[in-house]
Amino acid sequence: MKKTGLLLSLILFAGVANAQIPSGNVFFGYSYYNTDLSSNVNRTSANGWEASVEGKIVPFVGVVADFDGHYGSQNFATVCAFGGVCSVSGNFSLYNYLFGPRVSISVSKIRPFAEVLVGAGHVNVNNGFGSDTSFADAFGGGVDYKFMRFLAWRLQGDYVRTHLLGATQNNARISTGIVVRF
Repeated sequence: MKKTGLLLSLILFAGVANAQIPSGNVFFGYSYYNTDLSSNVNRTSANGWEASVEGKIVPFVGVVADFDGHYGSQNFATVCAFGGVCSVSGNFSLYNYLFGPRVSISVSKIRPFAEVLVGAGHVNVNNGFGSDTSFADAFGGGVDYKFMRFLAWRLQGDYVRTHLLGATQNNARISTGIVVRF
């Protein structure tokens, strides 16, 4: 009888404790991306969106699925008709599909977090440059500011590395937007 009462108490306590910690969140917002798609020219900026969903494994660790899309233009080096190297402008769309763990802790209304993500990056470039897909990895972090029970505002920064169009890119991604906690 004592064991049954103890077991029921533990289950009840675990349920109450779990109700205090959100089991995950969904994020969507604006994202700025600084990239070097063409290693022969300067870096360029792209604007776009980022979305992620996080499910908690334990109170301080979650699993994240992170997706983003960025759009811009950059000069790409190409061979000129009379020899030599020319620069041609091309519009591009760049997408990342990343997954991995996120560690966080809630302190009052803020929740700082750090993450390590792996997945794939994909780019489409017009003007005959085509498209390419490669392995991508990212690490970074951010902070959520809770302004309502289920709503928060996020500021996040990540270093994203890809190898697209025959060159390695070291990209910076800064995002901000709304977080729905559940």
